[in-house]
Amino acid sequence: MGPQPDRAEKPQGRLVVTADRRRAGGGKRNSAPRFDEFADMPGLAARRAATRLLAAVVEAKTSLDGLTDHDNGHPQFRVLEMRDRALVRAILTTALRFRRTIEALIAARLERPLPGNAHTLSHVLHVAAAQMLFLDVPDSAAVDLAVTQAKSDPRTARFAALVNGVLREIARRKDRALPAALGATTEAPDWFAERLKAAYGDDHANAILAAHRVEAPVDLTVKSDPAGWAEKLGGVVLPTGGVRLAKLEGPVVAFPGFEDGEWWVQDAAASIPAQLFGDIKGLRVADLCAAPGGKTAQLAHAGARVTALELSANRAKRLAGNLERLKLDAEIVVADLMAYEPSELFDAVLLDAPCSSTGTVRRHPDVPWTKGPEDVAKLADVQARMLMRAATLVKPGGVLIFSNCSLDPLEGEGLYRDFLSETTGLAADPIKPGEFPLVDPFLTDEGTVRTTPAGLDMGSPALSGLDGFFAARLRRR
Repeated sequence: MGPQPDRAEKPQGRLVVTADRRRAGGGKRNSAPRFDEFADMPGLAARRAATRLLAAVVEAKTSLDGLTDHDNGHPQFRVLEMRDRALVRAILTTALRFRRTIEALIAARLERPLPGNAHTLSHVLHVAAAQMLFLDVPDSAAVDLAVTQAKSDPRTARFAALVNGVLREIARRKDRALPAALGATTEAPDWFAERLKAAYGDDHANAILAAHRVEAPVDLTVKSDPAGWAEKLGGVVLPTGGVRLAKLEGPVVAFPGFEDGEWWVQDAAASIPAQLFGDIKGLRVADLCAAPGGKTAQLAHAGARVTALELSANRAKRLAGNLERLKLDAEIVVADLMAYEPSELFDAVLLDAPCSSTGTVRRHPDVPWTKGPEDVAKLADVQARMLMRAATLVKPGGVLIFSNCSLDPLEGEGLYRDFLSETTGLAADPIKPGEFPLVDPFLTDEGTVRTTPAGLDMGSPALSGLDGFFAARLRRR
């Protein structure tokens, strides 16, 4: 067990909260606060939205991407100006990425734990602490807005003095307390850390968890000339053939080459499965879970005659728009894979199956907090059925690539082995060292591909790592 955060300073930093201090502002017991008097305070709406959405993620297990979708997201998010939406998104990803550290620093400032039903109060403190500890927001502004927010909500008004005291203590001691807290936590919920350690061992699991603390870089799959595009965009060329940018300085649509369809955003690991087919020029290839279209675009750009299958009509529409921008062609079919009957079998099939997405925590830090072991098991069962169905769409001698962005072997290595043991129609087609040099660092002894966020060292944390992916190649007998 690592050192406890700020242990030596607790006697000076802890708060003893009496009944009188719990009353907002220490006012008279019979004075009724007006909860609407702060409604127009600049920045308050954004903090309220962040608090509400953090509750939706942690308590209701709701996807952060869904909550912050600009068209269909949470109403409290959609009413904000674009600048405030960006701030809310930054607060939430930070509060979730460093949730255990923030939790520890708040607890160290309290004489006793918060009441078990004080969920809103906890979220107010987390939202403010995330700004103070990790974002470029002045401590005074974060504290004042949090106290005002507490006063303006009948559920938290009596704790306004506590909010003020806790946050000011965090601000006062953060330079010393934050490094200790970071060293004593892994940020992950227990279920997630335990499964990583069981699958990868303590050292590799801890390296993965450390990588999750660093925001993912932006990877691009380019149609041609990776070195040229890296120079134009201020990035570096990846071993997988793409281009990596430490971050996007501005909207992606404003970057050179976007409107001309010269590249698309796609994590380095996500670009690997489609490359495992080798030469597919002129072949009939199916992408069975196609949207948003990164892998479909790879297959079409490689010269395949692509059928892109997508269950959701809305996602299929987005896929069509992406292909139009990229000037690439594919037949788009809106259908359920389990009921899909093609007119003829395919030379090659790609099944990048829906999964727990635990390999994408660097860019989606809500995943460990919205998923659990039961979700992994349920999704593994869905994938097994989809894989069995996908196998029936491959012609004799044809190739099937199975992949997903999960770190859990139940959805990857274990599922693959079970499928092979239960299926006679397909056999393993191991990827050989040197066959695709770009994936050699990620090859397993079984000839499958396994990436983790702890892989792909590019010289600095900001440029290193890639999503966790599993991929295997099979061939119909």
